[in-house]
Amino acid sequence: MGHTPKKGWSKERKADLRNRILTSAKKEKELRMRRRRRRFYAAAAALLPIVLTLGYFFNASKAEPSIDQFVRDMPTATPQNPDKVTVILGEGDQVTLDEDEGHVEYSESGSNVSMGNGKSIEQRLGNADKPTFNTVMVPYGKRSFIKLSDGTKVWINSGSKLVFPAAFSKKSREVYLEGEAIFEVAHNKDKPFRVKSSKQSIEVLGTVFNVSHYSEDEVMQTVLKSGSIRITYENADEGFLMKPGTLSSFNKKSKKISTQEVDPDDYFSWRDGFLTLDNSSLGEIASRLSRYYNKPIFFGDNELAYQTFSGRLDLSEDMVRVLRTIKETTAFEIVENQGSILLKQ
Repeated sequence: MGHTPKKGWSKERKADLRNRILTSAKKEKELRMRRRRRRFYAAAAALLPIVLTLGYFFNASKAEPSIDQFVRDMPTATPQNPDKVTVILGEGDQVTLDEDEGHVEYSESGSNVSMGNGKSIEQRLGNADKPTFNTVMVPYGKRSFIKLSDGTKVWINSGSKLVFPAAFSKKSREVYLEGEAIFEVAHNKDKPFRVKSSKQSIEVLGTVFNVSHYSEDEVMQTVLKSGSIRITYENADEGFLMKPGTLSSFNKKSKKISTQEVDPDDYFSWRDGFLTLDNSSLGEIASRLSRYYNKPIFFGDNELAYQTFSGRLDLSEDMVRVLRTIKETTAFEIVENQGSILLKQ
């Protein structure tokens, strides 16, 4: 390749030499390209985990936080006055309601909160993609009414807690319930309303229903009065639709699901100060009365707890008078102790 062609070389030899030079140059160029590609792929492979990690955190930072995650991560809140209804605002400030049935209403923006006692509080909210969660805690012996920012009305029973956004996001309406509440959901076909708990999720568009899910109860119940809801229980592959006048029960131990037709008004009567019973065990009645009046009831005889009762109890009366109403059909003795009541035969 370093020799200069002599004057007497033939055309064929000159062409052959030219072709060898061009072929050698082409191979050298391809080799350089392969080396560049290998270096590029190696660099890309090294950067890929970093890019994926940055993308994950970027998307995670933009994602709307779920109410389930908030409930799991939220610190245990201790009301400053555990005997009164307490509203915990987004920054942790507590507002205590003096009434036995606390009344709370949120403005459409969620920034203004009106209390039944005449208080009106302004709270600072985050951006629309990261909702500010509030909590209403209702102790035993109290009840509460709350009107959410979308117009949904919620009646919360004794010993219950409701977690919700002060203002719902553009994508969803979700609340988290521990205990019992009646929901009258404001209709919005583009944004279904979901009531979540540790073992179930209920999705609605606009309807009226009652949910009872106390941690100490073995069975959780949902009663639909009007509209339509889809209910999904823990570990279930898919949910099912409920129709009005239906009671759905889920046994948390056996995981058994059962449904039956009922009169929904029997399960909504506590909102109006009554307890309607249909062949209910005295043990179940005692549990409900204990929550309502914030006074525990004990049994001196376990068999007494399995006796049944049907009727309508006026909860505006004191606890002992309510128990005497039951005693008219079921023989037992009422023993009043300091802070509790004992029932025995």
